[in-house]
Amino acid sequence: MPHVLVVAEEAWVLNDVRAALADDSYRLTEVDDPRVAADSWNDDHPDVIIADLQIGSMGGMAVTRSLRDAAAVQGEPAPNIVLLLDRGADSFLAGRSGASAWLHKPFTSHELRSTIAGLLSEPADDQS
Repeated sequence: MPHVLVVAEEAWVLNDVRAALADDSYRLTEVDDPRVAADSWNDDHPDVIIADLQIGSMGGMAVTRSLRDAAAVQGEPAPNIVLLLDRGADSFLAGRSGASAWLHKPFTSHELRSTIAGLLSEPADDQS
């Protein structure tokens, strides 16, 4: 069962992710403070991290860099990170952050599940 860490503070974003992955085939861990995302990754090494671009003082781009840096420090492969975006122009930021994939909100259950499945079928990117 894939473990998914969700980093988001807006209830509607968390609810959309929960609804999209609502069955027994995923284990979800939720974090609403972006400053603890790297610690949460370090504690459990989830298979995929879903981060909202619009979260707290750090933002999804900084969360992505923080997670990738934490993995690099430990000599681990970069984690699979899916950024949830608000605008088409945000795709540029997602690519610059080193995110593995991104989806525009609102997303469908099929889109999120397909994105996760694609990431889990490929080895994680080891860029720093």
